[in-house]
Amino acid sequence: MSPDSTVTASAASHRGLKVTGIAAAVVAALVVFAGVSSRASGNARLKEWTDAQAVPSVSVVAPVSGGDASTLALPGRIEAYARAPIHARVSGYLKSWKVDIGTPVKAGQLLAEIEAPDVEQQLLQAKADLASAEANAALAATTAKRWQSMLGSDSVSQQEVDEKNGDLDAKRALAKAARANVERLQATENFTRIVAPFDGVITARETDVGALINGAGTGAELFVVSDTSRLRVYVNLPQSYAASIRPGATASIDVPERAGTRYEAKVEAFSQAVNAATGTTLVQLSVDNPNGELMPGGYANVSFALPHDGDALRIPASALIFDQGGLRVATVDGDKKVVFKPITIARDMGKTIEVATGLAAADRIIETPPDGVAAGDVVHIVEAAAPKAAPQKPAVAEANK
Repeated sequence: MSPDSTVTASAASHRGLKVTGIAAAVVAALVVFAGVSSRASGNARLKEWTDAQAVPSVSVVAPVSGGDASTLALPGRIEAYARAPIHARVSGYLKSWKVDIGTPVKAGQLLAEIEAPDVEQQLLQAKADLASAEANAALAATTAKRWQSMLGSDSVSQQEVDEKNGDLDAKRALAKAARANVERLQATENFTRIVAPFDGVITARETDVGALINGAGTGAELFVVSDTSRLRVYVNLPQSYAASIRPGATASIDVPERAGTRYEAKVEAFSQAVNAATGTTLVQLSVDNPNGELMPGGYANVSFALPHDGDALRIPASALIFDQGGLRVATVDGDKKVVFKPITIARDMGKTIEVATGLAAADRIIETPPDGVAAGDVVHIVEAAAPKAAPQKPAVAEANK
């Protein structure tokens, strides 16, 4: 091979290597550019996704009008209209009892008898003392009369006559005292018969035959007589409702043991004071119980009909926010930004709140505000899912119910 052809081949080989190197550099640059572009695009998508996730999703509701007259349901306790624990006035042993729990009784009916021999002996002694005192008084009267007659004949002095008259007055006073003692013991003896103070039902019996009875007033009650033909119902009414329920208003009562049966009660009185610990005032109602279906001491659910306020708005109780800014609700404006509005509550209905001031019917209220939400935050509104219809029961099943 000639020298010229060798030089030409070497130059061509060098040129090919250069072109290959340039091509490899271009490919590497393209790969790097594609990687950088892909990473930048991924970062942009990640930032967009992060920003989207940072926007809280909320469900909004609109205030609803007050609607029909609402009902306030409160727990109450039932008490007998008249209740008398019966204690003994004399000490002794229970001789017999005539009535047991659940027995209707009339005023003056015998409930039990107490055997009190001490009282009987004291009464016999008092009667003997009375006979002695009356005999002494009669003798003093005869003596005073005789001495008074002798005064005209100057047989006795005026002083002696006055002494006999004074002795007569003293003996008569002793006779009166003895008679009063006999009457006292006779009254005490009558207390050995325990009788009902009024018409009612025996709701407790705490004694039995042979039991030792303490008549000092410190012993346990023997019976409890309750007038259940009419009952009192006591309810602790929140202060915010005190102006809505007045004496003479009616209420509906139901009790657990008679589900589905309601009784009408009437508001009789208020305590005219608020319990500082509970913020409630005591209300007394009365309900007729001619058939004895309601039992004193039991629980009752008392429902009051509250007056209707057509301008009031109701919102879910979960929408309330109470913090250093006071009582507020979070609303969403046209730009999907959070706006806080302070409100005042008219009535707390449990799951819903009746708002007195601070809201308009067109406001969109966040049903359950997320933690940390602040005024001006942008939110994403989620439409509430429509409730699913309950499955229809087969006609045969309905007919067989």
